[in-house]
Amino acid sequence: MRKLFIITGANGHLGGTIIRKLKDSEALVRGLILPSEQGRPQANVLYVMGDVRDKTSLEPLFAQTEGMEVVVIHTAGIIDIAGDVSQVMYDVNVGGTRNVVELCMEHHAKRLLYVSSVHAIPEKDKLSVLEEVGRFSADAVVGGYAKTKAEATQIVLDAVREGLDAVVVHPSGILGPYDSSHNHLVQMVSDYIHGKLPACVNGGYDFVDVRDVAAGCLSAIEKGRSGECFILSNRHYEIKDILGMVKSIWGGRKLPVLPMWMARAFAPLFGWGARLRKKRPLYTKYSLYALKSNDRFSHDKATRELGYQPRDLYQTILDTVAWITRTPRKKLHFMSVQ
Repeated sequence: MRKLFIITGANGHLGGTIIRKLKDSEALVRGLILPSEQGRPQANVLYVMGDVRDKTSLEPLFAQTEGMEVVVIHTAGIIDIAGDVSQVMYDVNVGGTRNVVELCMEHHAKRLLYVSSVHAIPEKDKLSVLEEVGRFSADAVVGGYAKTKAEATQIVLDAVREGLDAVVVHPSGILGPYDSSHNHLVQMVSDYIHGKLPACVNGGYDFVDVRDVAAGCLSAIEKGRSGECFILSNRHYEIKDILGMVKSIWGGRKLPVLPMWMARAFAPLFGWGARLRKKRPLYTKYSLYALKSNDRFSHDKATRELGYQPRDLYQTILDTVAWITRTPRKKLHFMSVQ
């Protein structure tokens, strides 16, 4: 039986990377993109235009699937560091997930993989190691994005109890090459390379390579037990250390490292400057909160059950700089060891 992967958010950083990983497989791929987007050509991929908020527009993804093993990977979502729950974010992250779940059940999909987020997991205290949980609540987490991902994750797990075969993954902060959807972290690296990042903040988070998350998603489809959640994290990196890696590879000026109290005070100014440049602000009240939050995520379960092994972030930064600057990786590596 031939396998068909249906991937929402096919033009997103993670969705697009998963599609790249399926390039040499014998499976067929149907990728959901917005009507305003254009898919990246690939022999085994058919792009379908639609919107997860409109359930009817998703029906062509499931058309003519008789005799196929249908696997749905739901990556589509709005990542917003503004802090509040906007209507569009709720409609996409929560309503869109509900639509995908309903279609999976109506069309008897073999399996659904839902890409949640570590932000959906309650923080606990600073000394606690954060592991997978079995129930999610918007009231237990901070920030609009976290709240919508928590509610959406619970929708998926509730559907498992109704007979849906589904697995959930929780990536941490995703970085890496192949980004065409303006990932906030890739934007930070790009802004630094082009001399547009005004300052660095004293804080950090758990950052992981998008390619490792994509591999973890595909492993979860093959090996993950239905109804289980898997954290796909790496380890904590300070923002100044990430930018230090970029500087060692590409060069750049030394940025002032703002203490958190000062960064919070200047956050409105950063936002004003970003709007003048017609870019999203990187430093918001919520993003600064995240950079000081508990990020001691354990990926032991994913390593044990899925064979998940995240790479050292230096390799991620090297490939990200190569992607942004369109410079061959070998040349960058030579430059970095001089």
